[in-house]
Amino acid sequence: MVTLVNRWILENNILGSYLKPSYGGNSGGYIDYDNVKLYTYQSAWQFKVIMKRTSAAITSPTIYKLGFFVSDSRTTTSVNISSIVNDNPAEIFIPTDFVYQYGVDPVIGGDICSPTSVSMILKSYNIVVDPYQFALDNYDTNFGMFGIWPRVVQNAAEYGLDGAVTRYRTWSEAREVLENGGRISMSLGSPLYPSGHLVMLAGFTSDGRPIVHDPAQSNGYSYIFNKTLLSQSWFKKGGIAYTFYPADSATVSVENSNEQIIVDDYQLYQNHPNPFNPGTVISFSIPQAGQTKISVYDMLGREVATLVNEFLNAGLHTTQFNANDLSSGIYIYRIESGSFVKAKQMILLK
Repeated sequence: MVTLVNRWILENNILGSYLKPSYGGNSGGYIDYDNVKLYTYQSAWQFKVIMKRTSAAITSPTIYKLGFFVSDSRTTTSVNISSIVNDNPAEIFIPTDFVYQYGVDPVIGGDICSPTSVSMILKSYNIVVDPYQFALDNYDTNFGMFGIWPRVVQNAAEYGLDGAVTRYRTWSEAREVLENGGRISMSLGSPLYPSGHLVMLAGFTSDGRPIVHDPAQSNGYSYIFNKTLLSQSWFKKGGIAYTFYPADSATVSVENSNEQIIVDDYQLYQNHPNPFNPGTVISFSIPQAGQTKISVYDMLGREVATLVNEFLNAGLHTTQFNANDLSSGIYIYRIESGSFVKAKQMILLK
């Protein structure tokens, strides 16, 4: 697959003229919306970009970045779902502000899973984005679609993210990206979404089940599908996804995993899952190191648990709350760090 960054190349079908026999044989191929598909396997590729001006008065165009990704059908035909299901990565969670695609706009809601999943990725970095405007900016007039892959990557770059189309082979490989500050929007197919769909990979539970933020469901925040069905839906489609990292130094590369995301504000995120029984995860971020306390209270104001009470480095943190000895009901969890104090509700449902 060759992913194109420049939409006008697709619109003018320029690349179709450059499926050369020198690729390894007179095989040919065709452009399938936003990628080139060859009829036979090849071991060498050429990529040619032609940019034309209609007037000398127009500033010459330039290329900021060019993505080139190659894969083949054997990544799907030889996938071992049993092995993938038995891959249980360690617990991790990426909080965000949830975006329900049908709530963004009643007219285009059914067609914007791609821009809404990426909007949630932007929001997970505390980047301000209007999901409706982001969806409109993604619209490709040539194909009449909101989900053309290069268009979404290009649009996210306007908000400071480096994006690329990638394939994943295992859940552990995907978790490594999350651990290193990256974000993943998974492209799903059958059996969960036969017509195609994108969700944000949010992390993994303590027993290795994937957690997603699914914009197609009103209760899709920190949603947990059957792992076998989700594995089939993603990996049998090739494990294809958007992968994003901040373009600046706010995160680290895969090769440098000992650093943390730099955050610029205090945040207390909604626990997940919620409602819960008996365990849940609470995430929070602090922009500077300091003494930090996370406490849990019942509705009478009695402190029932202290989850964190220590000096923490700046960054994104998570803690677990086990309510096995408590009764069902509404509880308050509260953060105190520096002068920042904030509380949220959570529901224990046994």
